[in-house]
Amino acid sequence: MRLLAMLVTSMGLFATAANAEAIHVFAAGSLKAAMGDLTKAFQALNPQANIKTEFGASGLLRQRIEKGERAHVFASADTGHPKALADAGKTDGPPVIFARNQLCALATDGLAVTTATLLIVLLDPAVRVGMSTPKADPSGDYALALFAKAERVAAGAKAALEAKAIQLTGGPTSEKAPDGRNPYAWLLASGKADLLLTYCTNALVAKAEAPLQIVAVPSALDVGADYGLVVLKDSPTAATEFARFVVSAEGQSILQKWGFGPAPLMEPAEQRH
Repeated sequence: MRLLAMLVTSMGLFATAANAEAIHVFAAGSLKAAMGDLTKAFQALNPQANIKTEFGASGLLRQRIEKGERAHVFASADTGHPKALADAGKTDGPPVIFARNQLCALATDGLAVTTATLLIVLLDPAVRVGMSTPKADPSGDYALALFAKAERVAAGAKAALEAKAIQLTGGPTSEKAPDGRNPYAWLLASGKADLLLTYCTNALVAKAEAPLQIVAVPSALDVGADYGLVVLKDSPTAATEFARFVVSAEGQSILQKWGFGPAPLMEPAEQRH
């Protein structure tokens, strides 16, 4: 049964007996905190449910699924990676947008930067700018989209930013933060960059660990992120139930608590441009 058809009926109702098989959820790293709360809330409604989560860059997770690693639900930080799986016939339907995010600048406490001066600071040769890895991690692709928008504001900005930005996260060989450390707070604290372009939700979690600045992106450079959700083919019923929970009123409330924007719950991602 197609995922969208399942989502439009009985949003608040869940099976009383969850499938005993473990449900493997592959999710974007930016969802880690929110997904922890989502799984706890779902398991409170379905005590027999067994949800196993795996986090990483969405593009790398997609590659693992394509290579045969078992996943039942894929929650990506974009719609392109889950759509590729759907186009290959690996899902129960097209991706559904379940959350939205934005890019922010996360900066060291001493860096002089505001929303109004962000582009000037990004272009400053003395400022080390970090980003994620394009194609492997949608956050990197969104950063490139921001650079393209910068070109409309300042001629030559796109090439300059692409040349100077350091791909620090999201790639297969990216350096990992020590256990227990937020990766973005750790990167800035260890001097890898002065400013990181990352999701606003990531920035909020990082700021809770260290005295950092979160700088909103000006409207001329603003880049939004639509998150796509799919259930993989031949998954247990509980996997679809969990996907339904994510887009339910309770699931959306949890996501919004962690800074994610509301989603157009019933609209397939492939119909959005």
